Amino acid sequence: MDPLIWIVILVPLGFLGMYFWRMKRDTSDDDRYDTGQAILDFSRAFPTEAIRSLHTTADGMAVFVRLHDNKAGFMRNMGKHHACMMLDPEQIRIEQLETGDGFVVTFADAPKYSGAYRFKSAGEAAEVSLWLLGSYLEAAENHPDIEDDQAAEAPASTPSPSSST
Repeated sequence: MDPLIWIVILVPLGFLGMYFWRMKRDTSDDDRYDTGQAILDFSRAFPTEAIRSLHTTADGMAVFVRLHDNKAGFMRNMGKHHACMMLDPEQIRIEQLETGDGFVVTFADAPKYSGAYRFKSAGEAAEVSLWLLGSYLEAAENHPDIEDDQAAEAPASTPSPSSST
């Protein structure tokens, strides 16, 4: 076979190979830090909740959400979407990490999301911790528990006849 035919065949194939090789890239990390997708997913899951701010963990696998009514939300990156949940302050337990740049969260109602979450800075971790504490205090104010000694001191009220009918 003539060498000119080989050149005519191999040179375009080489350029085509280089083109496809350069266009190929690893897309596994592209969706990790996509806060726009996180906002859309949370808005689909909870359309009546207004997002105040978001904080993504250092690895991009989780997003903590602060809402306008001092509630908190949580999103776990599941690849092409986020698993979203509202945080019930009475169902979570938080312990600070020794490094200070994160905390360990234990979800009583969703143990598969429990774990250590690290942030880009210690200040960011402290801010998210304060959100979660604020949502816990807000829930405690809305649902005050009456202790046994307070209940014993409270006067026993007898229902009036009009309220029992």
